[in-house]
Amino acid sequence: MKIQIKNENFILHPSGAIYWESKKMIIISDVHLGKVTHFRKHGIAIPQSAVSENFRKITEVLDYFEPEKVIFLGDLFHSSKNAEWDLFEEWISKHNQEAYLIAGNHDIIDQKHYYEIGILVVDSLEMNHFLLTHHPTEKEDFFNFSGHIHPGIILRGLGLQSLKLRCFFQKSNQMILPAFGEFTGKFIMKPEEDHNVYAIAGNEVILINKNN
Repeated sequence: MKIQIKNENFILHPSGAIYWESKKMIIISDVHLGKVTHFRKHGIAIPQSAVSENFRKITEVLDYFEPEKVIFLGDLFHSSKNAEWDLFEEWISKHNQEAYLIAGNHDIIDQKHYYEIGILVVDSLEMNHFLLTHHPTEKEDFFNFSGHIHPGIILRGLGLQSLKLRCFFQKSNQMILPAFGEFTGKFIMKPEEDHNVYAIAGNEVILINKNN
């Protein structure tokens, strides 16, 4: 879905990524690489194939948009280095985009390991009155892209049925991205009249709550 913010064009992708057209830049939040391996190590029954799903999704997004830059809005890795770091190092070596990690609360891996594979770690980024952070942040005259919360929305039918979906959650000066990674969970949001909610339903992004 194409949207416009501060006269800039963005595309909301059903993976949970956002493409910033003029910057030729992909924004991705909360991948939580290593989480599947961490769960499996502690006896939680998650299929090994889930490990490769995150890499497949990121590759699909990069192949589709062919961006020049990739911005990870924090929590790229779930915790310390494990076997998935080696997979990530191999994956990043095959892609030539300029890459940034905006450090999140789960990003405890020493920054030197990211620098060694060509990823710059920063606390935040400012571009054209847009502020990119991990935690939702308010700053006067800036529109904030953030993650951390893993926003979701509940759609209810006429009966008792309901459906929980990931969503892009937009306030007047802020867009909170859904978690990109597998098995990351959802925090159910309660939209108000001045919020835009873009739900991810399969391969579609659907506007279900529009700011009047």
